[in-house]
Amino acid sequence: MEKINTYGLTVPEILLPAATTDLKAWAVIACDQHTQDREYWKRCEATAAGKPSTLHIILPEVYLGDADKQERIAAIHSAMEKYLKDGVFSAAKKCFIYIERTTSYGRVRKGLVTALDLEAYEWEPDSKALVRATEATIVERIPPRMEIRRGAPLESPHIMLLANDKAKELVEKTGEDAKKREPAYSTPLMENSGSLKGWIVDGEKEMEHILAALETLKKDGTGADGSSFLFAVGDGNHSLATAKAVWNEFKLKNGGVKGADGRISIPAGLENHNARYALVEIVNIYDDGLTFEPIHRVLFNMKDSDADSLIETLCAKLGGKAETCGSKDELNSKVSASKGFVGIVTEKNGSPVYTLIRTDITDLVVSKLQPVLDEFLKAAQASAASASSQKPEIDYIHGSDEVFRLGEKQNSIGILLPPIAKESFFSTIAGNGPLPRKSFSMGEASEKRFYFECRALF
Repeated sequence: MEKINTYGLTVPEILLPAATTDLKAWAVIACDQHTQDREYWKRCEATAAGKPSTLHIILPEVYLGDADKQERIAAIHSAMEKYLKDGVFSAAKKCFIYIERTTSYGRVRKGLVTALDLEAYEWEPDSKALVRATEATIVERIPPRMEIRRGAPLESPHIMLLANDKAKELVEKTGEDAKKREPAYSTPLMENSGSLKGWIVDGEKEMEHILAALETLKKDGTGADGSSFLFAVGDGNHSLATAKAVWNEFKLKNGGVKGADGRISIPAGLENHNARYALVEIVNIYDDGLTFEPIHRVLFNMKDSDADSLIETLCAKLGGKAETCGSKDELNSKVSASKGFVGIVTEKNGSPVYTLIRTDITDLVVSKLQPVLDEFLKAAQASAASASSQKPEIDYIHGSDEVFRLGEKQNSIGILLPPIAKESFFSTIAGNGPLPRKSFSMGEASEKRFYFECRALF
């Protein structure tokens, strides 16, 4: 299977939890979800208490700013070592895993878990790599994540790569063959998030089919300049950028040399080191069970007058007109049915206020909105600093319900965004580079990838 390296992949040695494991406690949602909801993570902790769980080997981002971060990271590495020593895993198996994720919305998303060669991935805006970022990477977010991955005995992915596969050959057809055998695991997921099943993929016929599908996708993704765009990072962009940064750091520390093009050579003997790869799930962008949801914004620590000021600014900068909606359902419906409408959720005199901003924007509205928000927030922060007030902040929120919940609180402003079309996704990235940070989400918050499969790292 060395030929699979041509496509930036390798067949990993996957670790699955032993048969005696409580799988519902083992599987946990991606760490970058529910970043404003500590109660969610407390419930997860209660479910996983005293049991092997991926919760004990990740750092939910809701805790990133806490004073005990270093203690949490040390505990994570300790738990990883314990799991490897105490028989928590079955014997490692060299394979792919075909998965089916049934969500609480009744959708079934199909995926193929494999390992990505980090040498085939770049996140820079002008990248012509085989695997490219879909959103702008916030460099400041990488170092905190590096602390967790650096020297970690294990990894478990929430990274999802998108394939541009209208024929549904790579993931779906592979799954049809894999499902002729019994699943390797099957479990309901905590917090009413649906269920997860996985099947081993290691047969010669299955692997030959995967190679053929990859070759077709690579050819179809080759541009006029000769570069091939095979996979786009759909979820976990910063996690993958972190894996790349840790691998580059590891190469330099072990004798790698940085060339004129910025690439770092692989030291002799490390060509197949585990840190060169990252576990990922490949998902077809045309999967019927995959929805593209916008990632909304919420501004915190704002003054009472800021909501009106923001609405005026957005109308002026985006060429829009504002109107009041009578309910959250009306606002949500109008934004969701549009390409360029924006919703504003705030509180005034103890009551929620819902405002629709109509614009004529027909491409990606977030690409126009985000620079305006950045400028507005910067001015608000400067004003707060001069008045010795709490610093205004922004967070990126999955799911409209959460935007309404947060936006209706005092001194907050929720910002609802419209959906994104799949059909022009790859061509937009190929032609214009990554989208603005946090532009889209693959599914609602509860539909995000759950950690399950693991792999030895350092």
